[in-house]
Amino acid sequence: MSYNLITRDLDKSLERVEKQPVVQRDTEYYLANIGKVRSIKEFVDNPRLFNYAMKAHGLEDMTYAKAFMVKALEEGITDPESFANKLIDKRYAEFVKSFNFAAYGEFATTYTLAQHPVIDLYLGMHTPSEGQPSEFHVQESANYAQNIGSVKSIDQFLHKDNERLLTYALSAFDLEDALDDKALVRKMLEGGVADPNSPANKDENEQWAKFVATFDFVRLGEHATTNNAALQPSVDKFLRQKLEEDAGIQNEGVRLALYFERKAGEITNAYQILGDKALGTVVRTLLGLPDSVAQLDVDKQAKLIESKLDLKDLQDPEKLGKLMQRFATMWEINNPTTSPETMLVSLFQPMEFGISMDTMMAIAKMQR
Repeated sequence: MSYNLITRDLDKSLERVEKQPVVQRDTEYYLANIGKVRSIKEFVDNPRLFNYAMKAHGLEDMTYAKAFMVKALEEGITDPESFANKLIDKRYAEFVKSFNFAAYGEFATTYTLAQHPVIDLYLGMHTPSEGQPSEFHVQESANYAQNIGSVKSIDQFLHKDNERLLTYALSAFDLEDALDDKALVRKMLEGGVADPNSPANKDENEQWAKFVATFDFVRLGEHATTNNAALQPSVDKFLRQKLEEDAGIQNEGVRLALYFERKAGEITNAYQILGDKALGTVVRTLLGLPDSVAQLDVDKQAKLIESKLDLKDLQDPEKLGKLMQRFATMWEINNPTTSPETMLVSLFQPMEFGISMDTMMAIAKMQR
Protein backbone atom coordinates (compact mmCIF):
# COMPACT_ATOMS: atom_id res chain seq x y z
CA MET A 1 0.00 0.00 0.00
CA SER A 2 2.84 2.41 0.83
CA TYR A 3 4.46 1.74 -2.55
CA ASN A 4 1.17 2.27 -4.37
CA LEU A 5 0.46 5.52 -2.51
CA ILE A 6 3.79 6.94 -3.65
CA THR A 7 3.78 5.69 -7.24
CA ARG A 8 0.09 6.25 -7.98
CA ASP A 9 0.91 9.91 -8.54
CA LEU A 10 4.68 10.19 -8.50
CA ASP A 11 4.63 13.87 -9.45
CA LYS A 12 2.57 14.72 -6.38
CA SER A 13 4.82 12.60 -4.18
CA LEU A 14 7.87 14.48 -5.47
CA GLU A 15 6.04 17.76 -5.02
CA ARG A 16 5.48 16.95 -1.35
CA VAL A 17 9.19 16.29 -0.95
CA GLU A 18 10.02 19.52 -2.75
CA LYS A 19 7.86 21.50 -0.30
CA GLN A 20 9.71 20.26 2.77
CA PRO A 21 11.25 23.44 4.28
CA VAL A 22 14.84 22.18 4.34
CA VAL A 23 14.61 20.73 0.83
CA GLN A 24 13.01 23.91 -0.47
CA ARG A 25 15.74 26.12 1.01
CA ASP A 26 18.53 23.90 -0.29
CA THR A 27 17.00 23.71 -3.76
CA GLU A 28 16.43 27.46 -3.97
CA TYR A 29 20.04 28.10 -2.99
CA TYR A 30 21.30 25.54 -5.49
CA LEU A 31 19.31 26.95 -8.42
CA ALA A 32 20.26 30.52 -7.54
CA ASN A 33 23.98 29.84 -7.28
CA ILE A 34 25.11 26.82 -9.34
CA GLY A 35 25.17 28.91 -12.53
CA LYS A 36 27.74 31.24 -10.93
CA VAL A 37 30.31 28.47 -10.54
CA ARG A 38 33.08 28.79 -13.11
CA SER A 39 35.64 26.20 -12.03
CA ILE A 40 36.03 22.83 -10.35
CA LYS A 41 37.68 24.50 -7.36
CA GLU A 42 34.74 26.86 -6.88
CA PHE A 43 32.40 23.89 -7.10
CA VAL A 44 34.01 21.63 -4.51
CA ASP A 45 34.80 24.55 -2.19
CA ASN A 46 31.12 25.41 -1.84
CA PRO A 47 29.71 22.74 0.53
CA ARG A 48 26.05 23.62 -0.02
CA LEU A 49 26.31 23.30 -3.80
CA PHE A 50 28.73 20.38 -3.88
CA ASN A 51 26.86 18.33 -1.26
CA TYR A 52 23.53 18.94 -3.00
CA ALA A 53 24.96 17.81 -6.33
CA MET A 54 26.59 14.75 -4.79
CA LYS A 55 23.38 13.69 -3.07
CA ALA A 56 21.44 14.19 -6.29
CA HIS A 57 23.65 11.55 -7.89
CA GLY A 58 23.55 9.17 -4.92
CA LEU A 59 27.12 10.00 -3.89
CA GLU A 60 26.53 11.78 -0.58
CA ASP A 61 28.76 9.27 1.24
CA MET A 62 31.70 10.51 -0.86
CA THR A 63 31.44 14.25 -0.19
CA TYR A 64 34.55 14.04 2.01
CA ALA A 65 36.69 12.72 -0.88
CA LYS A 66 37.20 16.01 -2.68
CA ALA A 67 40.54 15.08 -4.26
CA PHE A 68 38.92 11.95 -5.66
CA MET A 69 36.04 13.93 -7.18
CA VAL A 70 38.34 16.66 -8.50
CA LYS A 71 40.32 14.02 -10.40
CA ALA A 72 37.11 12.62 -11.89
CA LEU A 73 35.93 16.08 -12.93
CA GLU A 74 39.30 17.12 -14.37
CA GLU A 75 39.56 14.06 -16.63
CA GLY A 76 35.99 14.26 -17.87
CA ILE A 77 34.21 11.46 -19.72
CA THR A 78 35.20 11.99 -23.36
CA ASP A 79 38.07 9.51 -23.09
CA PRO A 80 36.84 5.95 -22.39
CA GLU A 81 39.99 5.53 -20.28
CA SER A 82 39.29 8.55 -18.11
CA PHE A 83 39.17 8.12 -14.34
CA ALA A 84 35.35 8.29 -14.04
CA ASN A 85 34.76 5.97 -16.99
CA LYS A 86 37.08 3.31 -15.58
CA LEU A 87 35.32 3.18 -12.21
CA ILE A 88 32.92 0.25 -11.83
CA ASP A 89 30.35 2.49 -10.16
CA LYS A 90 28.80 4.43 -13.06
CA ARG A 91 27.33 7.10 -10.78
CA TYR A 92 30.66 8.91 -10.99
CA ALA A 93 30.56 9.13 -14.78
CA GLU A 94 26.96 10.37 -14.55
CA PHE A 95 28.07 13.04 -12.08
CA VAL A 96 30.89 14.18 -14.37
CA LYS A 97 28.48 14.25 -17.29
CA SER A 98 26.21 16.63 -15.35
CA PHE A 99 29.13 18.90 -14.37
CA ASN A 100 31.35 18.58 -17.40
CA PHE A 101 34.08 21.13 -16.67
CA ALA A 102 36.54 19.11 -18.76
CA ALA A 103 34.47 19.66 -21.91
CA TYR A 104 32.79 23.02 -21.27
CA GLY A 105 35.18 24.81 -18.93
CA GLU A 106 33.68 27.87 -17.24
CA PHE A 107 30.35 27.21 -18.98
CA ALA A 108 29.92 23.77 -17.39
CA THR A 109 27.10 24.85 -15.09
CA THR A 110 25.31 26.96 -17.71
CA TYR A 111 25.84 24.83 -20.82
CA THR A 112 22.62 24.29 -22.75
CA LEU A 113 22.54 22.01 -25.79
CA ALA A 114 20.08 24.21 -27.68
CA GLN A 115 22.20 27.32 -27.17
CA HIS A 116 26.00 27.12 -26.97
CA PRO A 117 26.63 24.33 -29.53
CA VAL A 118 24.11 25.80 -31.99
CA ILE A 119 25.76 29.22 -31.82
CA ASP A 120 29.18 27.63 -32.29
CA LEU A 121 27.92 25.73 -35.34
CA TYR A 122 26.27 28.80 -36.82
CA LEU A 123 29.30 31.06 -36.40
CA GLY A 124 31.57 28.31 -37.64
CA MET A 125 29.57 28.06 -40.85
CA HIS A 126 29.46 31.81 -41.40
CA THR A 127 33.00 32.78 -40.48
CA PRO A 128 35.71 32.93 -43.18
CA SER A 129 38.67 30.61 -42.64
CA GLU A 130 40.79 33.65 -41.89
CA GLY A 131 38.72 36.40 -40.40
CA GLN A 132 35.80 37.30 -38.16
CA PRO A 133 32.04 36.71 -38.54
CA SER A 134 30.11 39.60 -40.05
CA GLU A 135 28.21 42.05 -37.88
CA PHE A 136 24.96 40.54 -39.18
CA HIS A 137 25.88 37.04 -38.03
CA VAL A 138 27.02 38.33 -34.64
CA GLN A 139 23.71 40.15 -34.18
CA GLU A 140 21.73 37.07 -35.21
CA SER A 141 23.68 35.01 -32.69
CA ALA A 142 22.96 37.53 -29.94
CA ASN A 143 19.27 37.48 -30.78
CA TYR A 144 19.20 33.69 -30.80
CA ALA A 145 20.98 33.43 -27.45
CA GLN A 146 18.59 35.93 -25.89
CA ASN A 147 15.34 34.42 -27.18
CA ILE A 148 15.63 30.69 -27.89
CA GLY A 149 14.99 29.85 -24.23
CA SER A 150 11.47 31.30 -24.50
CA VAL A 151 10.45 28.65 -27.03
CA LYS A 152 8.56 25.97 -25.10
CA SER A 153 6.98 23.79 -27.78
CA ILE A 154 7.19 22.65 -31.39
CA ASP A 155 4.21 24.86 -32.22
CA GLN A 156 6.03 27.89 -30.84
CA PHE A 157 9.23 27.00 -32.66
CA LEU A 158 7.37 26.81 -35.98
CA HIS A 159 5.22 29.88 -35.38
CA LYS A 160 5.76 32.79 -37.77
CA ASP A 161 6.75 35.03 -34.84
CA ASN A 162 9.78 32.80 -34.25
CA GLU A 163 10.85 32.39 -37.87
CA ARG A 164 14.07 34.27 -37.16
CA LEU A 165 15.02 31.73 -34.49
CA LEU A 166 14.03 28.76 -36.65
CA THR A 167 16.02 30.15 -39.57
CA TYR A 168 19.06 30.49 -37.35
CA ALA A 169 18.71 26.96 -35.96
CA LEU A 170 18.21 25.34 -39.35
CA SER A 171 21.13 27.29 -40.78
CA ALA A 172 23.40 26.08 -37.98
CA PHE A 173 22.75 22.49 -39.10
CA ASP A 174 22.92 23.34 -42.82
CA LEU A 175 19.18 22.68 -43.16
CA GLU A 176 17.99 26.16 -44.14
CA ASP A 177 16.42 24.79 -47.34
CA ALA A 178 13.74 23.22 -45.12
CA LEU A 179 12.55 26.61 -43.89
CA ASP A 180 9.81 26.66 -46.53
CA ASP A 181 8.63 23.18 -45.58
CA LYS A 182 7.32 23.57 -42.02
CA ALA A 183 5.44 20.27 -42.34
CA LEU A 184 8.75 18.46 -42.84
CA VAL A 185 10.35 20.21 -39.88
CA ARG A 186 7.34 19.36 -37.72
CA LYS A 187 7.44 15.71 -38.76
CA MET A 188 11.10 15.49 -37.85
CA LEU A 189 10.66 17.18 -34.47
CA GLU A 190 7.53 15.24 -33.50
CA GLY A 191 9.25 11.95 -34.33
CA GLY A 192 12.08 12.58 -31.87
CA VAL A 193 15.24 10.48 -31.90
CA ALA A 194 14.55 7.79 -29.28
CA ASP A 195 13.08 5.45 -31.90
CA PRO A 196 15.70 4.22 -34.41
CA ASN A 197 12.93 4.26 -37.03
CA SER A 198 11.89 7.87 -36.44
CA PRO A 199 11.88 10.14 -39.54
CA ALA A 200 15.00 12.00 -38.38
CA ASN A 201 16.95 8.82 -37.73
CA LYS A 202 15.92 7.23 -41.02
CA ASP A 203 16.59 10.27 -43.20
CA GLU A 204 19.70 9.96 -45.34
CA ASN A 205 20.71 13.47 -44.25
CA GLU A 206 22.29 12.83 -40.84
CA GLN A 207 21.92 16.51 -39.96
CA TRP A 208 18.24 15.93 -39.22
CA ALA A 209 19.01 13.54 -36.40
CA LYS A 210 21.49 16.03 -34.93
CA PHE A 211 18.94 18.85 -35.25
CA VAL A 212 16.16 16.89 -33.55
CA ALA A 213 18.49 15.63 -30.80
CA THR A 214 19.38 19.25 -30.07
CA PHE A 215 15.74 20.41 -30.00
CA ASP A 216 14.30 17.30 -28.36
CA PHE A 217 10.80 18.49 -27.49
CA VAL A 218 9.54 14.88 -27.49
CA ARG A 219 11.77 13.91 -24.57
CA LEU A 220 12.23 17.23 -22.77
CA GLY A 221 8.98 19.02 -23.49
CA GLU A 222 9.01 22.70 -22.53
CA HIS A 223 12.59 22.37 -21.26
CA ALA A 224 14.00 21.41 -24.67
CA THR A 225 15.61 24.80 -25.27
CA THR A 226 16.77 25.39 -21.70
CA ASN A 227 17.78 21.93 -20.53
CA ASN A 228 20.99 22.10 -18.54
CA ALA A 229 22.20 18.95 -16.78
CA ALA A 230 23.60 21.03 -13.92
CA LEU A 231 20.25 22.70 -13.19
CA GLN A 232 16.77 21.13 -13.22
CA PRO A 233 17.89 17.57 -14.06
CA SER A 234 20.13 17.60 -10.98
CA VAL A 235 17.30 19.02 -8.86
CA ASP A 236 15.00 16.27 -10.15
CA LYS A 237 17.60 13.65 -9.21
CA PHE A 238 17.94 15.20 -5.74
CA LEU A 239 14.18 15.13 -5.12
CA ARG A 240 13.95 11.51 -6.25
CA GLN A 241 16.81 10.52 -3.94
CA LYS A 242 15.10 12.31 -1.05
CA LEU A 243 11.77 10.64 -1.84
CA GLU A 244 13.39 7.22 -1.67
CA GLU A 245 15.27 8.13 1.49
CA ASP A 246 12.07 9.29 3.21
CA ALA A 247 10.24 6.15 2.10
CA GLY A 248 13.01 4.02 3.58
CA ILE A 249 12.48 5.55 7.01
CA GLN A 250 9.02 3.98 7.03
CA ASN A 251 9.71 0.81 5.07
CA GLU A 252 12.98 -0.34 3.55
CA GLY A 253 11.12 -2.52 1.05
CA VAL A 254 9.41 0.53 -0.44
CA ARG A 255 12.75 2.26 -0.80
CA LEU A 256 14.17 -0.76 -2.57
CA ALA A 257 11.17 -0.92 -4.89
CA LEU A 258 11.43 2.77 -5.77
CA TYR A 259 15.16 2.45 -6.35
CA PHE A 260 14.70 -0.58 -8.59
CA GLU A 261 11.95 1.17 -10.53
CA ARG A 262 14.25 4.15 -11.15
CA LYS A 263 17.14 1.98 -12.34
CA ALA A 264 15.10 -0.58 -14.30
CA GLY A 265 15.23 1.33 -17.59
CA GLU A 266 19.02 1.01 -17.63
CA ILE A 267 19.08 -2.76 -17.04
CA THR A 268 19.89 -4.78 -20.16
CA ASN A 269 21.61 -7.81 -18.62
CA ALA A 270 21.79 -9.72 -15.35
CA TYR A 271 25.35 -8.60 -14.62
CA GLN A 272 24.11 -5.04 -14.05
CA ILE A 273 21.79 -6.44 -11.37
CA LEU A 274 24.58 -8.43 -9.77
CA GLY A 275 26.85 -5.37 -9.68
CA ASP A 276 24.42 -3.50 -7.42
CA LYS A 277 23.50 -4.97 -4.02
CA ALA A 278 20.13 -3.25 -3.88
CA LEU A 279 19.10 -4.47 -7.32
CA GLY A 280 20.33 -7.95 -6.48
CA THR A 281 18.33 -8.01 -3.26
CA VAL A 282 15.16 -6.99 -5.07
CA VAL A 283 15.56 -9.67 -7.74
CA ARG A 284 16.40 -12.46 -5.26
CA THR A 285 13.36 -11.52 -3.16
CA LEU A 286 11.16 -11.29 -6.24
CA LEU A 287 12.25 -14.71 -7.49
CA GLY A 288 12.17 -16.32 -4.05
CA LEU A 289 15.90 -17.08 -4.13
CA PRO A 290 17.87 -17.45 -0.87
CA ASP A 291 20.63 -14.95 -0.09
CA SER A 292 23.12 -17.82 -0.35
CA VAL A 293 22.69 -17.63 -4.13
CA ALA A 294 24.92 -14.53 -3.99
CA GLN A 295 27.84 -16.82 -3.15
CA LEU A 296 27.60 -18.69 -6.45
CA ASP A 297 29.83 -18.00 -9.44
CA VAL A 298 28.76 -14.72 -11.07
CA ASP A 299 28.09 -16.34 -14.45
CA LYS A 300 25.88 -18.97 -12.81
CA GLN A 301 23.96 -16.26 -10.97
CA ALA A 302 23.44 -14.34 -14.21
CA LYS A 303 22.11 -17.43 -16.01
CA LEU A 304 19.80 -18.22 -13.12
CA ILE A 305 18.32 -14.71 -13.09
CA GLU A 306 17.85 -14.58 -16.86
CA SER A 307 16.18 -18.01 -16.81
CA LYS A 308 13.61 -16.85 -14.26
CA LEU A 309 13.12 -13.19 -15.16
CA ASP A 310 12.41 -11.72 -18.60
CA LEU A 311 14.51 -8.57 -18.53
CA LYS A 312 12.35 -7.08 -21.30
CA ASP A 313 9.54 -6.82 -18.75
CA LEU A 314 11.59 -4.18 -16.95
CA GLN A 315 11.12 -1.86 -19.92
CA ASP A 316 7.32 -2.13 -19.75
CA PRO A 317 5.93 0.30 -17.11
CA GLU A 318 2.83 -1.81 -16.47
CA LYS A 319 4.74 -5.07 -16.05
CA LEU A 320 7.40 -3.34 -13.97
CA GLY A 321 4.75 -1.91 -11.67
CA LYS A 322 3.25 -5.35 -11.08
CA LEU A 323 6.69 -6.81 -10.39
CA MET A 324 7.40 -4.11 -7.82
CA GLN A 325 4.04 -4.64 -6.11
CA ARG A 326 4.84 -8.33 -5.90
CA PHE A 327 8.29 -7.57 -4.51
CA ALA A 328 6.90 -5.16 -1.89
CA THR A 329 4.44 -7.80 -0.74
CA MET A 330 7.09 -10.53 -0.51
CA TRP A 331 9.46 -8.18 1.29
CA GLU A 332 6.80 -7.32 3.85
CA ILE A 333 6.13 -11.01 4.47
CA ASN A 334 9.83 -11.75 4.95
CA ASN A 335 10.62 -8.57 6.87
CA PRO A 336 7.64 -7.66 9.06
CA THR A 337 9.74 -5.39 11.28
CA THR A 338 10.38 -2.06 9.51
CA SER A 339 11.77 0.13 12.28
CA PRO A 340 14.67 2.44 11.32
CA GLU A 341 17.03 0.37 13.48
CA THR A 342 16.65 -2.61 11.16
CA MET A 343 17.14 -0.82 7.86
CA LEU A 344 19.73 -2.29 5.52
CA VAL A 345 21.27 0.99 4.41
CA SER A 346 24.32 -0.75 2.97
CA LEU A 347 22.16 -2.23 0.22
CA PHE A 348 22.39 1.03 -1.65
CA GLN A 349 26.08 0.65 -2.30
CA PRO A 350 26.71 -0.89 -5.72
CA MET A 351 29.36 -3.40 -4.63
CA GLU A 352 29.47 -6.01 -1.89
CA PHE A 353 31.40 -4.04 0.68
CA GLY A 354 29.93 -0.57 0.26
CA ILE A 355 32.28 1.72 -1.68
CA SER A 356 33.66 -0.29 -4.58
CA MET A 357 37.21 -1.61 -4.36
CA ASP A 358 38.52 0.45 -7.28
CA THR A 359 37.15 3.59 -5.61
CA MET A 360 38.91 2.75 -2.34
CA MET A 361 42.19 2.03 -4.15
CA ALA A 362 42.02 5.33 -6.02
CA ILE A 363 41.48 7.25 -2.78
CA ALA A 364 44.36 5.41 -1.11
CA LYS A 365 46.74 6.35 -3.94
CA MET A 366 45.82 10.01 -3.59
CA GLN A 367 46.57 9.98 0.11
CA ARG A 368 50.14 8.77 -0.34
